[in-house]
Amino acid sequence: MRSRLTRQALTAALVFSGLQLASAGSLTIVSFGGANQEAQAKAFYTPFQSASGTQVIPADYNGDIAQVKQAKDTHVPAWDIVEVESPELLRGCEEGLYEKLSWSRLGNASSFVPGAVSHCGAGIFVWSTVMAVKNQGVQPSSWSEFWDVSKFPGKRGLRKGAKYNLEFALMADGVKPTDVYRLLPTPEGQNRAFKKLQQLRPYIQWWEAGDQPQQWLQSGQVVASTAYNGRVSLARRKGSPLKTVWRDSIYDFDSWAIIKGSPNKDAALKFIEASLKPGRQAAFAEMMTYGPTQYDAVSLVNKKIQGDLPTSPENMVQGIPLDVVFWALYGDKLEKRFSSWLAGK
Repeated sequence: MRSRLTRQALTAALVFSGLQLASAGSLTIVSFGGANQEAQAKAFYTPFQSASGTQVIPADYNGDIAQVKQAKDTHVPAWDIVEVESPELLRGCEEGLYEKLSWSRLGNASSFVPGAVSHCGAGIFVWSTVMAVKNQGVQPSSWSEFWDVSKFPGKRGLRKGAKYNLEFALMADGVKPTDVYRLLPTPEGQNRAFKKLQQLRPYIQWWEAGDQPQQWLQSGQVVASTAYNGRVSLARRKGSPLKTVWRDSIYDFDSWAIIKGSPNKDAALKFIEASLKPGRQAAFAEMMTYGPTQYDAVSLVNKKIQGDLPTSPENMVQGIPLDVVFWALYGDKLEKRFSSWLAGK
């Protein structure tokens, strides 16, 4: 869920909410915080804790793989399970940051949507980075209109980072969604994406926390923003007049991974197994409207909510899957370039 968010890795051990060292009979589970973590607590943490007697200690981070490396190498804080996006999962698995999972314990791989099952990760939900606007009057409905500050004056919210923004920039510049990942690996494609971002730069308000886009839209600080689909749906349930634009959104998985060397590997596997059960996945989906990865969970979700899920047929057909291999290969390089670009270097 995303995020989908970079801070200085040197401060990683100090910024986590609920920071505690794991003790015997406990699991420290690190996720992206906010409403996402609150829903996880209700759908996953509390039921598991009640059934197993194992204390769940929640912590949060911003998705930076450097923080995972620090946690693994120093064991401060002592992490057991971490929620990761797909490119970071692939890179971390190759770099030996995560334990290999035993799917004979976790379930039948054929029961999960493609992409949810991997050597080091268990997909817990499908989420989308979408465009969010106010549900009133004429609003941007494509990435080219998102960039059109003459037709739609005002600030735009973008997640602070290269991932997603480069794809959206190319689509705003007229590249077909099916051609984005053909062009983006080339120097020409990368230069074109950064050039398009530069056009919008004076109007960009960068967000790092998942609840910021909704707050900014409601207060009028921005006229449109990229956002996590679940956060938009949650704000709308609470009465906010927001609209999700699914056209050319980008969807991906968030997965559980076990930190290499965790002394609580067996308990961690039991937790992951429990969180993959259809009933638990459906409970989470109803709170955050992220798509379940278990096929059998979809039918358990309230029909009124199914239309808000990235995995609903009408939404899935409008989105494009994040190219995990591309970001695993080029992520470090492009995020460094993004940081330099942002700093004006």
